[in-house]
Amino acid sequence: MDDISTVRNIDELATLKYFSFKYDYLINSYDTNILPLFRRMKYLEKLTLYLRVQNRSTFLDKTHLENEILSYIPTLQLFTFYISTYNETIDLFHNMVAQQSMIYIKNQHVNSIINYISDCIAVCSIFSIPFAFHRLEDIGNLFPDIIFNHVTYLLVQDINPFNHEFFIRLARAFPLLKTLRVFNCESQSSNTTDVCLDESTSNVIAEYPHLTVLDVTGGEIDYTEQFLNETKTYVPCLIQLIVIYNDLRLVTNNFTRQETRRNCANVQRLEMIRPLAHTHDFYVYFPLL
Repeated sequence: MDDISTVRNIDELATLKYFSFKYDYLINSYDTNILPLFRRMKYLEKLTLYLRVQNRSTFLDKTHLENEILSYIPTLQLFTFYISTYNETIDLFHNMVAQQSMIYIKNQHVNSIINYISDCIAVCSIFSIPFAFHRLEDIGNLFPDIIFNHVTYLLVQDINPFNHEFFIRLARAFPLLKTLRVFNCESQSSNTTDVCLDESTSNVIAEYPHLTVLDVTGGEIDYTEQFLNETKTYVPCLIQLIVIYNDLRLVTNNFTRQETRRNCANVQRLEMIRPLAHTHDFYVYFPLL
């Protein structure tokens, strides 16, 4: 986004007491078009931000928030925010590992996560707790042990594999999740930490009672197996499935496998590159198509 179209009169900023700006897409002009606005809001009492920023030389972290925003708004009483920064600058990554930490800003609980979504792209997410927004993107294996009660849309992505235990934690942390997109090019079998998992955890079924939309086109075939196999995951309300056709065919054993039948039974919309004609078993497998 190149400007904030909702701000029609810059002079009005000085008298504002409440300001909310939420934008789901990546922003290229944060430093030139957004940051200067906060320095005009000297009497602001409540600020809400949801931002995803790219093309910066540094991450938007605690230091930035305190020095570049909060120091200019002395009257601020409530700051609710989620800010993620996408950075492709290789120099940032020296001695940096995926991490999460609990910090404080003006005596407020804040969580910060650094996650790699490719070999040269890291995402730094910093947000107030409790998390107040319905959408969260590019969270990986590391995320805080809290409940995200408002999140209904989630995109997970990591350069390390997602094991079964990860999806159990995910289901518990996001109890109202409706849409899930999985991006991970690493096979679950390549995750050596699986051998260290508690045997009782490996037998637990990950339950997503409200999940209606699932997109696994950005993941290895293991993640199609993870969500369609009822011995691993239960998705009773799955209505829309976005999947690679050949992965679906293999996981369901040409639409005859019993372990994957129940999680497909309620699907009403199937998005995939597929042949023009399907077998009888296919339509039995997806009776609502």
